[in-house]
Amino acid sequence: MPVLYHHWLSPAARFIRLMLAEKRIDFELRLEKDWERRPAFLQLNPAGEVPVLVLDNGATLAGTMAIAEYLEESVPSPTLLDGTAEERAEMRRLTGWFHTKLGTEVTRLTVQEKLNKRFLGMGEPDSEAIRCASHNLKIHMRYIGHLAERRHYLAGNRYSMADAAAVAHISVIDYFGDIVWEDWPEAKDWYMRVKGRRAVRTLLSDRVGGILPPKHYDQLDF
Repeated sequence: MPVLYHHWLSPAARFIRLMLAEKRIDFELRLEKDWERRPAFLQLNPAGEVPVLVLDNGATLAGTMAIAEYLEESVPSPTLLDGTAEERAEMRRLTGWFHTKLGTEVTRLTVQEKLNKRFLGMGEPDSEAIRCASHNLKIHMRYIGHLAERRHYLAGNRYSMADAAAVAHISVIDYFGDIVWEDWPEAKDWYMRVKGRRAVRTLLSDRVGGILPPKHYDQLDF
């Protein structure tokens, strides 16, 4: 059985968990505190970051999109990258958008200040960084709402890799209660749709010691 090295609030690892679950691949989760720079883990991925996927044959895959593309190529059905060349390009664009822009401007700041610093003894939270993340979040929620208002899913009519990437980040941000869903009705409607997927429901059952999410976190109708 493949082994996925992850951390509960790593959006990149959550994204790969969603990919694996959507493709009905059984796998073992192995918690990795990558900030500890464990030598054995660095041998698997010199970058020292989760996710890392170790296959049944012992091959090691690292790098979020490298793993995602491998899964899409090796288990083509059900696909999370379907349609015309133009449609697939849009799915890839949005997947990159969520992992880079949303990840850099919101998720990474949120996890660093509200988890790593506050609960892992890495210093005092930076209030300016938290305000910056809050400001940027509004921009991204507006964009998600814009997409959801025009498409059934974010990249088109089908659930795709782009939705999985968005869910991976939004679910982490929502764990800290930072999203006022009433302010973003179109984004909320999209999130309610994807929450009903088995893969997403499994993800939302995660709990991090010492931090509880808001009551609505794993509710399908909130």
